[in-house]
Amino acid sequence: MIVYNDTVILDDTVEQEWLAWIKEVHIPAIMATGCFSSYRLLTIIDSPNDGITYCLQFNADTIEQFQDYYRTHLFKFQEIHQLQFNERFVLFNTLMKTVDE
Repeated sequence: MIVYNDTVILDDTVEQEWLAWIKEVHIPAIMATGCFSSYRLLTIIDSPNDGITYCLQFNADTIEQFQDYYRTHLFKFQEIHQLQFNERFVLFNTLMKTVDE
């Protein structure tokens, strides 16, 4: 399984607005692309960063599904996120693969 992870460090003043938007708008729109089979929203309890840190993980069954998301949708969603919460967050992402035991 391929895991696409966005780590977002938020300004404290925007947390509730961001959470509502992520849950009601952003996640449903990304899931509607059909590129991911599931997602998880997590908060980091012991973050060394100022502000509040969340991880939003989307699971794709194959690398091709993620590549389709990357080519077709990623930059549009990043632009919308930037416009919605300009300068009130820092975001970085990682792409991971699960390791079978």
